Amino acid sequence: MSNPRPWHRLWRFFQAGTLARTAAAAAIVLGGTLTAGATASTGVAQAAAQGPCDIYASGGTPCVAAHSTTRALYGSYNGPLYQVRRASDNATANIGVLSAGGYADAAAQDSFCAGTSCVITVIYDQSGKGNNLTQAPGGGAAGGPDNLANATAAPVTVGGHKAYGVYIAPGTGYRDDNTSGIATGDQPEGMYAVLDGTHYNGGCCFDYGNAETSNNDTGNGHMEAIYFG
Repeated sequence: MSNPRPWHRLWRFFQAGTLARTAAAAAIVLGGTLTAGATASTGVAQAAAQGPCDIYASGGTPCVAAHSTTRALYGSYNGPLYQVRRASDNATANIGVLSAGGYADAAAQDSFCAGTSCVITVIYDQSGKGNNLTQAPGGGAAGGPDNLANATAAPVTVGGHKAYGVYIAPGTGYRDDNTSGIATGDQPEGMYAVLDGTHYNGGCCFDYGNAETSNNDTGNGHMEAIYFG
């Protein structure tokens, strides 16, 4: 295929090339990555010697997109994991890690969202490529933008620390149509995601991966993604 493919609208469905609203439910609990080439906690999280993306890089297949709201995917990563927006005043805040290479600072989110509700507005790409995920726009099968995930709907405990995954209810989706370093055509790539196996339904479909940059149906065979449903 000739079209470059960005990170797929997390969590939209693919049918005959169409990117449309999902009818499925799923939750990303630890994160997802794309490779190229072949907790309110009072303690301080210990930085990992290696994260998943360090391991991929050592094998010659570095991450070109790395998304997680629960932990750093590199042992040295010390930036923001995601951004939340609260309903009371539409203010936003970046949620980072407790320490480099460590787990999410869930207490920062709890404090910022206290007394109101929050949605996840950005899931930052930790790879340095800038492939951040934001609200999926409307397309040929979806007249308006997708919904944003409730920031507190997927609480998890990771390494003894409270964190929040991404709870995907029907109609929720994120996308990046202007990517950097993502595989196109038949270039080799790999995908990895950790999902909540108890959160699903019989609809179609939940996808996390790589699709065309057009939000409209441009034909079959324009997506490579992990499907869960």
